[in-house]
Amino acid sequence: MTMKSPLPRRGIIITFTVLVTGIAVFLWIQHMSKKAAVSPTLAFIEHNMTNSNGTLATYLKEASSANPDYVAGHEALSESLGVWMQIALLNQDENRFEQSYELLRERFLSPQNYIIWKLEPGGTSEVNTNALGDDLRIVRALLEGYDRWQQPSYLATAQQITAQLQQSAMAEGYFVDHHDFLHHHSSEVLSLVYVDTLALQAMEQHGLISRMVLDRHIKRLQELPAGGDIFYPQKYEVRASKYSSGDKVNLIDQLIVAIHVAELGQPPQKLIRFLKQELKDRGKLFGQYDRNSGQPAVDYESPSVYALAILLALETKDRAWAKELFPLMLAMRDHDPRYKGGYVFDGDTHLFDNLFPLLAEVSLNVR
Repeated sequence: MTMKSPLPRRGIIITFTVLVTGIAVFLWIQHMSKKAAVSPTLAFIEHNMTNSNGTLATYLKEASSANPDYVAGHEALSESLGVWMQIALLNQDENRFEQSYELLRERFLSPQNYIIWKLEPGGTSEVNTNALGDDLRIVRALLEGYDRWQQPSYLATAQQITAQLQQSAMAEGYFVDHHDFLHHHSSEVLSLVYVDTLALQAMEQHGLISRMVLDRHIKRLQELPAGGDIFYPQKYEVRASKYSSGDKVNLIDQLIVAIHVAELGQPPQKLIRFLKQELKDRGKLFGQYDRNSGQPAVDYESPSVYALAILLALETKDRAWAKELFPLMLAMRDHDPRYKGGYVFDGDTHLFDNLFPLLAEVSLNVR
């Protein structure tokens, strides 16, 4: 009986090599296609809400502000820059992060090393104050960027900003909401929404602030007034050593505080239960609520509310809830066919209602 000769050893090796190479190429193509895929919301922001100097416009429509304390039209905010840097970090996008860093150095960082909270569309400034929450978000991004890419300038800039904050924008041992660098006057209030847990921890780990400063701020989130309240206080009055609240609560602020509390390992169960019950009963979340009754104080929804609720769900390891919220957020996108990927209504949109959804979208993909 004639037997077939087995495949020569060399043939086996070549076949195996070709197979492995093919699998590697397939996986590489898949990886690169995912990496190359750009969110339509990111593309919308870059194409429609970016000023000629690279700063991000706060509104889609052009308008002018009669009061420098308010934002209008294509004015740019340091808060937007900070969120944009966070998105670049999540996307592992070193080029966009570096571009944002250059904008920070060239446009937003004053000669005194404080971050100007608002710029005119052309890049000039008519304000002389910082905004603590924006500062901490940017410092956190710089420190995370330094840890990832080992760029010494990121750490150096974070050190400069923090040093100026500690010198000028502290009262009774606390960072405060803002400092007026023209009139040399500081706020006496610390808004709880600004107590950025991860930023403060990173600052302490990199030697920018002391452990005592970190613990003092974390304590304000850990020792909130006891009781049956669903919602968090709004502010801590540093000289009076007391919390204060308004009758209405902004759900965006509440969710940001809740995220920072969750980062401390303390899931905000009361607020989460309330939000889930709202979704069950009403099928939606509103932008503001009455603090005492828990009833909606407005009739509008916000993409940012759903986005931050998704981030809270991810922080508390509740991915099922995050996936439930995601379609509610996306349902508010693409209402205006002229602006694919944008959360645009009546021909206009606020940048935050695009940035926070983009941050949630990217976070859901990477987490």
